[in-house]
Amino acid sequence: MSTITLYGPIGRAVEKVSPYVECDPVGIYVAALSMWSAAIGQTVKVSSRGNARPALVWSALVGGTGKGKGTALRTAQHIMKPALGRFLETHTTSGITSGASLVNYLAEQVEATEETEAGRDVRALILEEEWSEVLRRVRRDASFTGKLRSAWDGASIRNTTKAESQSVDVPAVVFHAHITPSDWAKYVGATEAAGGSFNRIMPFSLSSVPMLDDDGATLPDADGWDLAQAYYWAAGDRHVISLGEDARRLWKTIRRYARIISENLPEAQAVYVERTAEQTIRVAACLAASERCDVIDRACLSAAFSLVRYSVRCAVAITSGAAGTAKPVRRVPTLAEKVRARIEMNGGKARSSELLPYVGASADEVKALPGVRVALDRSGLGRPATVYTLAEDEAGHAPLSRPRTQRDECPATIVRMDTYRPAKPAPQAPPVPAHALRRESVTTGNPFLALL
Repeated sequence: MSTITLYGPIGRAVEKVSPYVECDPVGIYVAALSMWSAAIGQTVKVSSRGNARPALVWSALVGGTGKGKGTALRTAQHIMKPALGRFLETHTTSGITSGASLVNYLAEQVEATEETEAGRDVRALILEEEWSEVLRRVRRDASFTGKLRSAWDGASIRNTTKAESQSVDVPAVVFHAHITPSDWAKYVGATEAAGGSFNRIMPFSLSSVPMLDDDGATLPDADGWDLAQAYYWAAGDRHVISLGEDARRLWKTIRRYARIISENLPEAQAVYVERTAEQTIRVAACLAASERCDVIDRACLSAAFSLVRYSVRCAVAITSGAAGTAKPVRRVPTLAEKVRARIEMNGGKARSSELLPYVGASADEVKALPGVRVALDRSGLGRPATVYTLAEDEAGHAPLSRPRTQRDECPATIVRMDTYRPAKPAPQAPPVPAHALRRESVTTGNPFLALL
């Protein structure tokens, strides 16, 4: 199970279109699976140990800029739109940053569909392509994460902030987001995950893929007949999907795997994988519904486990930096280092007024330090001043001075700036006036002037 099994009609569609796009097929498969779970979330439940809950799959694509998160989403919409009809257009939203806005959106949708032939509709697909922007704002609303937890569990959510209270029973909300690894580490903390707010969202890191030779290639039409028939089957009646007999042994192994990996990871990482078993059976229920089956067989459960297990590895890799390395603690200099630095800054000696207020110590504490010499300066008028210097030891080094380095043994050579300046040109004689030149030429050129 080291690779992901692309299962059922969704997996076959992803295998068909993935060679024509520059993005990780895992991103397309995950986004399409979240859309599918949102479409069938109101009528399809999954049951284990007698507890039925919605088969909702929440996911997040984690990758840097240019990793193909948006391409994966558009390709998944290309695959799912023929099968789901207008569901993606009428039930997709984004930008919900408070618990009140979430309840209000669902309540308005229930009110709009209450009198329709199909009855009340509580389905919603929340797509956040810039999840970091939303996370930056939801910190102001403490009720938002609590309502997210209730929505994932299929419990009723209420809005009591308005004069007229709103309530939505058994909502079917699916969350799909895009985020960079750095923003995940910044905004999705272990504290929120430990409270159950974000460990319900499975992260999937996107890998790089080779560039396509032909940029003009278009996506082929995915065969949506099987998936359209499955959607008609799932949405037409209520279904409770449960484990088959041949899958129970593997299910027990999956539950044991989830417990072992949680106990052997650091707490900051373990909180993200505590729901591995629950995520697996929800994914398996969605895959079984895509084949119009009420029973999860071993092959379906194995394919779901391969996807969730990949998400576990991604969660561990994303959080390994925060869990494995602690923030370095800034070193506080000792009193001896402060005294030494202050004395050296004042040219090798410092008076009480130049030393004690800056090191945060009394005169007695400084005098008790080894290597500090205290003397009285009586050169001035009035009371003698206390002067602190560094005492030289036998080797000629001050005990409180910094350790000698290679720079001390080989001091820097001081070069005069005149070396790099161009030499001044020699002074030139002033030019001879023109009338003097004319007089000299006349004198030397007329021999009769010498007789005068």
